[in-house]
Amino acid sequence: MALNRVRRQVRCSDSLQRDILTDEVGVAILDTGIGLHPDFDRRVLAFEDFVNGRQGSYDDSGHGTHVAGCVGGSGLLSHGYYKGMAPVCGLVIGKVLDRNGEGSIDSMRRGLVWVMQNRIRFHIRVLNISLGLGTGGDRDRMGELVELLDEIWDQGIVVVCAAGNNGPGEGTLSPLGASGRVITVGCHEGGYFGTRRDLCENYSGRGSSGTLYRKPDVVAPGTDIVSCCVQCRSNGRGGYLNAYARKSGTSMATPIVAGAAALCLQKFPDMNNEQIKRRIVHSARDLGEPWNKQGWGMLDVEQMCRIV
Repeated sequence: MALNRVRRQVRCSDSLQRDILTDEVGVAILDTGIGLHPDFDRRVLAFEDFVNGRQGSYDDSGHGTHVAGCVGGSGLLSHGYYKGMAPVCGLVIGKVLDRNGEGSIDSMRRGLVWVMQNRIRFHIRVLNISLGLGTGGDRDRMGELVELLDEIWDQGIVVVCAAGNNGPGEGTLSPLGASGRVITVGCHEGGYFGTRRDLCENYSGRGSSGTLYRKPDVVAPGTDIVSCCVQCRSNGRGGYLNAYARKSGTSMATPIVAGAAALCLQKFPDMNNEQIKRRIVHSARDLGEPWNKQGWGMLDVEQMCRIV
């Protein structure tokens, strides 16, 4: 079940992906890093390692590579079949998680500051955070991260955060997704898989009733998403092995929305992040689910990018 299936579900057509005015849109991704995959062409604009301090891009987990493919993989090795949402965007990668997908508040904080410091240099218009920090730990320092996310938003960057995978109980959102400014993304398949028990929507983080901000903001598919695999290798005969891998979670749904935001900014470069957020939420398709599960509904890229 590939990204082409997802693109159909969220109505992101090939013509929409071609009909853009600029390719100067950078998407920052704070995750486990990025591998040297042909689908990224030469579009990795910057890489910084906040975990091990290594030079040169790498991904010792595979999670970040998969996420980056969802955002902006070109689909080169699949003849476009597995391309991401914004296949010509620039990628700005900060490694804030280790090989086990774990990271510290400090590495995350340094990654966020780095994004702010480099937003102009690399034309960063979107920030993707596909990690769901738990609700425990140091509340004050977690609050500092949320304040940094709000500061990044105030600089004009569209911030897209995962709802996390601790649902389905009420109030199970990742703390980073609780900010009122950021776009918080949950999982939903819109009935595509029927009543399968292992669907991402059954464990996607949910908001709380009675809070100032109703969360998540939107949902996107996140079950069995096929995207770029960090273990991709040449077979020595002009082909490649292990080019793509299958993963599930709100980590996969989030870059679908971040990529859609980048695509919309490529089509309408003069829009600001508030306008992009309004387009995303107001064009979403109502799935008839409770608000704390679906937010405004399923991402609808065709409606989001229409000329008004």
